[in-house]
Amino acid sequence: MKKRVSMLLGLFLSSVLLLTACAGQQTTGGNANSQQGGAASGKAVTLKVANYFATDHPQNVALREKFKKIVEEKSGGSLQVQIYDNSKLGAEKEFYDGVRNGTIEMGIPGLIMQADIPKMAVGEWPFLFKDFAHAKKVFNGPLGKEMTEEMESKHGVHVLAWSANGFRMFSSNKPISKLEDFQGLRLRMPNIPNYIKLGQLLGANITPMPISEVFTALEQKVVDGQDNPIATLKASGWYEVQTDVLESNHMFSPNLYIINAKLWSQLTDEQKNIIEEAAKTSAEYEWELLEKSFEEDKKFLQEKGITFTTPDDSFRQAMEQAAQPLYEEFYKTYPWAKEMVEKIKKEAGQ
Repeated sequence: MKKRVSMLLGLFLSSVLLLTACAGQQTTGGNANSQQGGAASGKAVTLKVANYFATDHPQNVALREKFKKIVEEKSGGSLQVQIYDNSKLGAEKEFYDGVRNGTIEMGIPGLIMQADIPKMAVGEWPFLFKDFAHAKKVFNGPLGKEMTEEMESKHGVHVLAWSANGFRMFSSNKPISKLEDFQGLRLRMPNIPNYIKLGQLLGANITPMPISEVFTALEQKVVDGQDNPIATLKASGWYEVQTDVLESNHMFSPNLYIINAKLWSQLTDEQKNIIEEAAKTSAEYEWELLEKSFEEDKKFLQEKGITFTTPDDSFRQAMEQAAQPLYEEFYKTYPWAKEMVEKIKKEAGQ
């Protein structure tokens, strides 16, 4: 009798523990995987959006004024947006991996994925884009879709829209007015092979590091300079520890609005449409903000003591010529590369 009572008591306790565990799983939130039943069950889905830009950068202005507002208003509260700027959820690789594995719902990375998805690298091949209109036409057209076609199958992220970081320029603690001035210059560049190779071909000594470490490295003179669009130079306060900018426009850097693909598949069609519309509207607004802000940013930086140098034709040609071994390597490695470059140039009428 005692044995039977003990067995019944054991079964009762096991059932209680099982029900408690299931209830705990149903109430746990905070990442994409735990929210995938949200759309079907009617529960609100929180979209954490991570990026590495400063709070006042056009990327985050657009996220606050357009993306967050549109998503929350049009979804009637079924979707909530939380913006994590300035690398609050980790440097680019960390938050990109977070979106891939579902611990972060959304992100706005650069082209950190290009080592695994070579066509994504094309967006930052040197001296390829003529101006903003050219870049926007390429990224928002068929070529932009071609670049991203493997993102979901290979990395588990769904691409929503292309946004702009802008044309990259070199800032430094001394003038750069000719190719020889790169010799021995210690430059911070992103830890991406094409960036590093370009810096080396120009003659600089390259130190890769996350963007969150750049200010301290410049301040402590671990590096002499860095390359980024001037909107980032301004927003990140690096003008406090730099004196010069070379308007090299050596690369155009785009960004992407991405969302975890598994979460995306669990959303309702209505929620997907809202997010897509919001992403495209926000990205379009960011392109406009960034392009319009260039002269204002330049004036601001000049008032802070930054000297701008515009390369003459011979200097620009020297930089482009120095970068040619990269293209020779691209054409040798990727059968599609030359045709894609020709298509991109054709979009600008080059």
